Amino acid sequence: MSETTGFNIGDLINVIPLNEGGGMHEPKVEQLMGKLRRLQQGKRILEEEIKEIKCVSDSSQKELASLQTEAYQLEGILKEKEELCRKLQFQSAESEQDSVRQLNQNRKSEELLEQYRCEIQEFKLKHRKQRMKFENQLLHLIEQHKNLHSVFSPERLPEEITSAENRRSQLLAAELMKLAQLHRLQEELEEMEEHKQRATTAAETQGE
Repeated sequence: MSETTGFNIGDLINVIPLNEGGGMHEPKVEQLMGKLRRLQQGKRILEEEIKEIKCVSDSSQKELASLQTEAYQLEGILKEKEELCRKLQFQSAESEQDSVRQLNQNRKSEELLEQYRCEIQEFKLKHRKQRMKFENQLLHLIEQHKNLHSVFSPERLPEEITSAENRRSQLLAAELMKLAQLHRLQEELEEMEEHKQRATTAAETQGE
């Protein structure tokens, strides 16, 4: 800065030079006026530089305040994004757990449904065997009735017929009970299939 003004601090100190004999003499007025003008010029230059520095400082302060405000806003946005990210991660984890539970439930439903199918098939097979056995027994009773009719007297015939009818009624009641059990198992199978279909629809809706 001293180079731009054309003077240095020595101009202020060496106002009164020494003569050759080591003595002092009064400076000339022209010299003092010249130095004064240089000092005044340097003062103006310094004041202008101070004003310029102050303007730059004020501008820097405003820019700093603006940057700090923007930084606070960005920090708030970052916190919102982080919170949203945590919520999405939590929802994703819950959705994944729900999917796993739904898959496990569907697998158990399918296993139970297959078990019911096997039981129904087994029950049908048993019922078919019992029906064939009942038909054979009925034919055998009819044959016995014919034989008894020829062997025993007509007075005992009503009693034998009643006994045969009772046995026939018992066999029919057993058959009706088995048919009711088969109907109940069939209804349970249909309910399991409807539950599985609803669970599959719910899983597809959640996946979308």
